[in-house]
Amino acid sequence: MSIQIQGLNKRQRAIADVLWLMNSKADALRFIASLEPLTRRDAETVIEMMQLAVIDECDTVDDSVKLMLDNLK
Repeated sequence: MSIQIQGLNKRQRAIADVLWLMNSKADALRFIASLEPLTRRDAETVIEMMQLAVIDECDTVDDSVKLMLDNLK
């Protein structure tokens, strides 16, 4: 699956690149917590956009539900 997110600014693209390299949700949350408030807000927005992009790529409702449940772990 190849995910593309349109409309990100330069800082958001850099944040997205770092987040894609994270090995776990815990790693991503630690990274976001380390950011300044304005950058943290951008990171939270990027995460939401990533999640929506992944869900948008799902072929069935079952795929979407499985992805959302996997994210809760």
